[in-house]
Formats: sequence, structure tokens, C-alpha cells
Amino acid sequence: MQNTGHQEGAACGGLEAALAGFVAGTALQLQQPALWPWPVYAALVLAALALGAWLVMRAGAGRGRRRWAWTALVAFAALAFGGCGLRALVFTAGALPPALEGRDLAVTGVVAAMPQRNESGLRFRLAVESARLDGVPIRLPPLLELGWYGDERAQRQPGDLKAGERWQMTVRLKAPHGGSNPHGFDYELWLWEQGVQATGYVRSGAKDPPPRRLGQTWRHPVERARQAVRDEVFERVDDRKSAGVLAALITGDQNAIDRADWDVFRATGVAHLMSISGLHVTMFAWVAAGLVGWLWRRSARLCLLFPAPGAAWIGGVLLAGAYAVFSGWGVPAQRTLWMLATAALLRLSGRRWPWPQQWLLVMAVVVAVDPWALLQAGFWLSFVAVGVLFATDSGAGNDRPTRTSGRFLSFFREQWVITLALTPLTLLLFSQVSLVGLLANALAIPWVTLVVTPLALLGVLWAPLWGPAAWALQALAVFLQWLAGWPWATLSTATPALWASAAGVLGGLLLAMRLPWSLRALGLPLLLPVLLWQAPRPAPGQFELLAADIGQGNAVIVRTAGHTLVFDAGPRFSRESDAGHRVLVPLLRALGERVDTLVLSHRDSDHTGGAAAVLAMQPQAALLSSIEAGHELQALRPATRCVAGQSWDWDGVAFEVLHPQAGDYEAPAKPNALSCVLRLSNGAATALLAGDIEAPQEARLVQDAAALEADVLLVPHHGSRTSSSAAFLDAVQPQIALVQAGYRNRFGHPAPAVLERYAQRDVRVVDSVHCGAATWNSDQPQRLRCQREAGRRYWHHLVP
Repeated sequence: MQNTGHQEGAACGGLEAALAGFVAGTALQLQQPALWPWPVYAALVLAALALGAWLVMRAGAGRGRRRWAWTALVAFAALAFGGCGLRALVFTAGALPPALEGRDLAVTGVVAAMPQRNESGLRFRLAVESARLDGVPIRLPPLLELGWYGDERAQRQPGDLKAGERWQMTVRLKAPHGGSNPHGFDYELWLWEQGVQATGYVRSGAKDPPPRRLGQTWRHPVERARQAVRDEVFERVDDRKSAGVLAALITGDQNAIDRADWDVFRATGVAHLMSISGLHVTMFAWVAAGLVGWLWRRSARLCLLFPAPGAAWIGGVLLAGAYAVFSGWGVPAQRTLWMLATAALLRLSGRRWPWPQQWLLVMAVVVAVDPWALLQAGFWLSFVAVGVLFATDSGAGNDRPTRTSGRFLSFFREQWVITLALTPLTLLLFSQVSLVGLLANALAIPWVTLVVTPLALLGVLWAPLWGPAAWALQALAVFLQWLAGWPWATLSTATPALWASAAGVLGGLLLAMRLPWSLRALGLPLLLPVLLWQAPRPAPGQFELLAADIGQGNAVIVRTAGHTLVFDAGPRFSRESDAGHRVLVPLLRALGERVDTLVLSHRDSDHTGGAAAVLAMQPQAALLSSIEAGHELQALRPATRCVAGQSWDWDGVAFEVLHPQAGDYEAPAKPNALSCVLRLSNGAATALLAGDIEAPQEARLVQDAAALEADVLLVPHHGSRTSSSAAFLDAVQPQIALVQAGYRNRFGHPAPAVLERYAQRDVRVVDSVHCGAATWNSDQPQRLRCQREAGRRYWHHLVP
């Protein structure tokens, strides 16, 4: 008996170790900058299987629990590492050949997901069936992400695409390529996880053959249903914002929600309620289980065949799975569904597993299905929240309160525990946490879960119910807007180090656990590194440039010991997206920056597109620019004209405006000719930020400026052939030239002739396409840090 118990204990410990090893092995493989040859991964898998077989054969030998656990951990870690590597290799084998980038390709395929429409056109995914180049069959990746923008001159507008339709069209493709910035969103990873290996656009000009709809197919029925429901919601609900939230709650289409609404939801900590979360899936499963159980009990024959409680569990999980699939199959929905399925299987088998085993099993299942989910913020928020609830015994036991007051107190305690424990992790992932989230969720969770979501889902069966659901959302919006307007609604800090966040999560867990207060108090000092974290800054007398990777445009963050300047704010991508919201605001928040001055070199949208977002985030920032008096940004922040001769000193660093002259504003000129040019120097190192000046302005600078020499130059006009004249480069004599331009941009920046002029002078040219965000420090003027190189992972695009 003792030996049997020993073996069972070893097996139990081995199971936990195996599951933890599987997750750890996957996480380790995801850190690889480049993939190994397939025999290496295959050898790891074979070795893991052999080790597992040995483990099974030695199961009855009475070995110690520790040895059993370590062997299981190593075997499953190797299995996960090798298996994930092989999957990645198989996927990369279908990548777009570089020779096909930018070519006109005739493609026939099926619309694989419901299209997303915006003011500029359509975005959709196409499952490729066949493709030709100049009439010759070619191989393309199986799934493409395409834009269809129409052509006003050709009087062609995007078609009315439906999921499941077969279309024939001419497209231009490129490899997936996104911005690479510190603490930034990994667009290339997101596309990888979605199975997309090429992006591009539909050719719709006057000389292009028009796209043709070839008919409807039986493929992608779930996406067809999702699109039909989403479109009907927008047709029947007059309020656009309410319709977007309802569409997101029903179909999981988060793009339907306006950006301004997302800002409010994040500020109040209720964003998790406005997309398909674990709470929605759990609620759906509970209602479905109750309905199945009630119907099952109506039939004596069914009850004799199978007990009603078991049928209710199975039915609830299956119907919740159907809802999760219909809503887009996100990570929170997956996690919840696997958790419910595990609980159902254990209930049906009559067994009770300890919560760590259940938690690790579900995590391992989610990772096995989608290894790259480990790098999603939602994955960690979901699993840490559930783990904290289990560990603190909040809602995990069977002795749940039965009175209404008891249930309310239990619910409030669960929310308090989650908020406290997840705050450090939220600051690590987003550099921002809602201070009113506990109050907002106290009303929003029951309101959305018990009122809005049921009405939204029942509206699929009877559409008039979407009206009351929209009214309920509008009432909630008033409350959330009020909370978001509080002066201290959110707390923003610099992104802490990983060790500080881990200590903070542990501290929050200690404070939330049912322990004596003498032990809980130990959690307070563990929270301090997160709350007091400060990002390193340049020393007095030194400065730093961070040229953000924002595509086709300029955006440079200049930091001294105690001040921050932003030179240009990048492009505007669409009505709902710009470089400010997408890159600069998260980056400035992650660095903990308080911007003193925003310089907008001139009015072009690739320099001012993100300015409104930056100004909204930085209400204290002064605006220095050459934009005209009637420009729309003047209403947000009156601008001071940049004029040659302006200068100031920050922390031992001199800033001087070199262009334009005061008289330049009086004569009609192109916006580029009025670009603000800023020189900054500490006496030992110098940087020159040139905006979009062209050869005439460069010539005048060479003639008028007392000194143009600089260690680093922000290349004028992104490397246009109209700039970077030989005389200008001879005067500046840079060691490093930074080019901010988009991958395969339509302007051809930087121009080959310009690159040749820099090469003739042995100037190191660094472009954002190859480098990502570039960081340069005045105390090490010869060195440059490229984010794309420092943060390299195997799914990132290797630019030829």
C-alpha cells in the first residue's frame, strides 16, 4: 500500500512537471532569433519520445518523486521545443518568394473571413486557390491579407465582398512587415499567428482588369454567418457606437468598436467586457447547461440512457464551444472552454484534481493548439487571473455563498483580488492601469453579463431585442464617460523590468491571500519596484535620439537628463489609426516621458498625422511648427512659429532652429520648403534633424549656417532624390544617416542616387526598414542600437 501511494504521488508530481515542462519548452523555442535545421528539432522530438517511453517503463520501479518529476519536465520540454520548431519550419516553407513582391499577380481565391470596411476601402483575407504571373502558374502563400481601396479616376470602388465568395483579381503583394519599436505591438507575430504570410492590395486602376466575382462556395460557413449577423446589427441599430459594441459581443469583431470608445473602456478597466472574454463564455455555458438539463429531464427515456446532470455539462460545454468558434476563437475564449471541458470531464469521471493540475493542463492545451499565444498579453492576463483566484481560494471552492449579499461580497472580493494581483502585470504589458476599474467593473460586469450580452445574443433570434441592448449600452456609456473624466482615472508608469513585475505580482498575491496580516504585509515592499520604476535617462550634458519605426514619415524622440522633445509625429494611416495612437503614445508611456515640446517640421500628413494623439496625451507640451494659422492642430494647441535663430538649453544640451527664415513665411512656398530644421549639440556630439527640406533649402543652409557638422543626420525628405545634395553632405559630414521610410513605399525612398552619394562619403546609412527603431546616444556617437536586430525572432521579416 505504501509503495502504491508512493507511485501515485510520483505520478501526480510527474504530471505537473510534464505540463509545466511543455509550456516552458514552448516558451523557450519562441525566443529563438532564427530557426534551426529540421533534423535538430526532429532529434529533440525523438529523444523526448524515447525518454517518455523509458519513464513509462520505469513507472513501477518505485523511483523517487523528484527524479520522476525532473525526467518528465525535461522530456516534455524537449517535445514542445522540437514540435514547435517543426511547425514553424513547415509554416515558413510557404512564405512569399521575394521575387514576387511588387509584381502584378492574377489570383483566384475565396474570401476567408468577413471583410473589414473603413473610409478608405476594404480589408479582407483571401484563401488562394490559384495564381499566375504573366500567364505562368506560380505558388503563393495559402492566405493573403489584402486591401481594396478603389480608384476614383477609374470610377472603381471596392466590391461588396462576402465570406465564402470566390473572386478573381489582380494583386500586388509583399512579405508581412510591421514596425519594430521598444515595447511596441508585434504586427508580424500577429499575422504569423493568424496564418497570413503575405499582405498587399487589389489593383483597381483604369489599366487593370476589374476584379470578378466567380460565385458563392460552401467554404467558411461560420464566417458567412458572422458577417451576416454583424451587417444586420449595423442595419438595425441606428447608433453607430452601440452597434459596434453589440457586433463585438456577438461576433467577436473588435474592429467594429470606435477607437474613442476603446480609449474609454481601457481608461475604466472594462475593455475585457467589450470583446468575447472568458466571462461571456462561462455565462453562455451556464445558461446552455441549464437549458439542456431542463430539456433532458423532460424525457424519462433520455434520463435512463444518461443522467441529466452529465448531459447538462456536456451540452453546456459543446454549446459554449460553438459560441467561442462563432465569436472568433480568441485566447480568452479558448482558455475558458478548455477549463470548462476539463471540469466537465473530471465531474463525469468522478475525480477531483488539485487546481494547479487543472490550471497547467488547460494552459498546456492552449499552448499545444497555438504555441504563439504565449506571447499575447491576453494569455497572461487570463491565466494569471484564474491562477490568482484559485490560489487565493476566491470562487474556487464548492462552498459558495447562497444569499444575495454573500454573492455580492464574494463577487466584489474576486474583483478586488484580480485588480490587486494584475496591476503589476498590466503595467508591464501596457504601462497603464485603471484606478477606477474596480468601481467601473462593479457595475459593468453584471450589467454587461446579465443584461447587454443576453439581449445581444437573443437578438440573433429576434432582432428587435438589439434596440434594448443598445439602450442599455448607452446608459452604461454615460457612467463610463463620467468615470473616465476623473483626474486620476488612470495610472501611467514607465514599463518596469520583468523582475520588478514578477515581484509585484507576487506582492499582490500575498496581499490578496487568506493569510495573517503579518504575512500579507510582506507584499507591500514587493509592489514598490513596479510603482516607483523610472526608465534610465541620459546623464546631464548628454542626449539621446530614438527614431521610431512608423513607416513612411518622421518621428524622433529626443531625451536629455530632464527634458523630452518629439520631432514630428509620423503619418496618419486611416480615420481610426495613426502613428500617434499606434506607436508614439504607447512608446512615450512605456518610457515614462513627459514631453516638453512637440516640433512639427511642416504640415505634410506623414509628419503631423499622429500629432493630435500626442498632444492629447501630453497636455503640457508646447507646439513649435511651421503649420499655417488655419491648420486644424492650431485649435488643439496654438503653435509657435519655428524661425531660424531660436535657441534654448536643456540640461547642458543646446537646441537651435536653423530654418526657415522669418521672411520665408511671407512668400508662397511648398510645405517642404518651410520645414523646421533643428540642430542639437552638447559640444562633443551633434545631431541635425532636417525635416523635408530639398536642395534649394540645403544650399541656403550651407551658405548661411555658421556650422552644419553633425555626427548623426536625419536624412532630408526620407532620402528623396530632390534632397541630400553633394554640397549639403560635404558641409554636414555625418557619420550616421537615419532614413525613416516605409517598406516598399510608393515613392521609392531612399533613392538609389541618394544612397550612392552617402556611400561615396563613407556615411553609414541606417533605414527603419532594416533597423526598426534606431537609438543613438551622444556619449557613444559611433554606436547605434537597432530594435529589429536586438529583438529579432524567427517570424520577423528578413529584408533583402
